[in-house]
Amino acid sequence: MADQPDQSAAFRAALRREKIAARLALPAEKHAAASTRILDRLTCLLQPRPPGTIGFCWPVRAEVDCRALVVELIGAGWQAAMPTVTTRAAPMQFRAWSPEAPMTTDPHGIPVPRTERCVIPDVLLLPLVACDPNGYRLGYGGGYFDRTLAENVPRPLAIGVGFELAIVPNIYPEPHDIPLDIIVTEAMVRMVETGGTPCRSISSV
Repeated sequence: MADQPDQSAAFRAALRREKIAARLALPAEKHAAASTRILDRLTCLLQPRPPGTIGFCWPVRAEVDCRALVVELIGAGWQAAMPTVTTRAAPMQFRAWSPEAPMTTDPHGIPVPRTERCVIPDVLLLPLVACDPNGYRLGYGGGYFDRTLAENVPRPLAIGVGFELAIVPNIYPEPHDIPLDIIVTEAMVRMVETGGTPCRSISSV
């Protein structure tokens, strides 16, 4: 399918619709319980690291809400930032964020900090629409994270954050797609081997 761009694009568009609908349909209790497990796993991953700068997204369309975790990290000496679309089809900026930060919206209507102060993250939490065992992520189709990861050298540690329902055998990645380093769901933490080779699980409890 990767050699047939039209079919690949149609597959990815259908998968995107399916997985967003499934996430939105999660009962509130299941969404909350799964989110708690995901945040616990992220805490175990991030707390041992020296304080740095973490990039994360404001939750939309029933994504995992990472704000409480980020506030906890800020209390431990971290800085935080949100990726911000300033120009379509271009890499994003990372605008500094704190719980008191005044907010605005980007061209897609997503809340972002209303500031000109930008920072470079050491760790980036990326929301998942779908993801395969090779670490390739399906987002909303704009390609912003791939362009941003490609531009940042050294690139931040890229952690995909989502529900286990997002995991699929293959998203049929395109040449510009960049694999994640780690995938965190309520079921387990998956470490992606270098070069986008299949994951190994380090936690399933």
